Amino acid sequence: MVSVCPTHSVPCHIGGMSHHPVPAARRQRFASALREVIPGGTWRVVRPLPRIWMTRIGARLAAATLAALSLATPASAYWEYGHQTIAQIAMANVTPRTKTAVRRLLARSAVLDTPTCPATTIEDASVWADCVKPLKGADGKSRFGYAYGWHFQDVEICRPFTLADACKDGNCVSAQITRDVATLRDRRAATKDKVQALVFLIHFVGDLHQPLHAGEKADQGGNKVAAAYGIYEPKRFNLHSIWDGPLAERAATSGPSLVRRFPVSMRAKVAAGTVTDWSRESWQVAHDSAYASALHGDPCGPTPAHVTLSDADIAALVPVARLEIERGGLRLAKELDRALG
Repeated sequence: MVSVCPTHSVPCHIGGMSHHPVPAARRQRFASALREVIPGGTWRVVRPLPRIWMTRIGARLAAATLAALSLATPASAYWEYGHQTIAQIAMANVTPRTKTAVRRLLARSAVLDTPTCPATTIEDASVWADCVKPLKGADGKSRFGYAYGWHFQDVEICRPFTLADACKDGNCVSAQITRDVATLRDRRAATKDKVQALVFLIHFVGDLHQPLHAGEKADQGGNKVAAAYGIYEPKRFNLHSIWDGPLAERAATSGPSLVRRFPVSMRAKVAAGTVTDWSRESWQVAHDSAYASALHGDPCGPTPAHVTLSDADIAALVPVARLEIERGGLRLAKELDRALG
């Protein structure tokens, strides 16, 4: 696995996690492309980079993606860093019966008819819901456009918490999590419906634990707030991009591995409550951490056109983002056990 950072940079950790080593030649092609797209330093390989960047996207497109992170939308990916780690934590903490059921359903994922977006492994399944966004049918229409609103819930952080408006008609992430669990529990549901419910569930529990998918200030979860992550400030980068990408990666790869079996008492404590309770908690993190740190004070004060997270800000946010990943993994384990255990 590789990550790339300018040798003179503050924490950038633009890398990820993968169980599949990437050939050295391909890593170097990626680094070369990155130097062309992101100027300002001598770039070097320091940690493994997800294979998806090397094979599915290609080195140049991956580099271009890094330089244009702000293309994110309210439903943008919690990138592979957060999603894959959450899914791996969940699989390490479900019952053996649940683990077998998950693997059996993913082995049938060809029924989804999305060959460019495989879902045969828990890691691929965790990002499938983002991968399929651009897919179109023979009629030229979006195949999965109906699921756009399921990736987030725009709950205003400076008003009392309620899901009434954000989840109107059940079109939000928390409502879809509940529906996916119900589908998986339904013995009469078709295999295709069960497989799709599973891959959606794995992804959406992750989305719920990215705070800017759960709270906002009329700015599309920070997508309208231009931002810098230390000295890293590509064109059109924004606050949402930071929490989706470099901060999530930093959290997932800092300190002891989060992918482990947790004590029963800790699993029970973290996974307690309902999806609504978790929604409120993530919304509170958006208020207390995501916006408070970006505004360096009152999260409900005026939001400037541009914000900067300093090295100190980033260091303070890493434990917050790390806890969200841990919570997401253990709560996904709970929902999978409820649905399939």
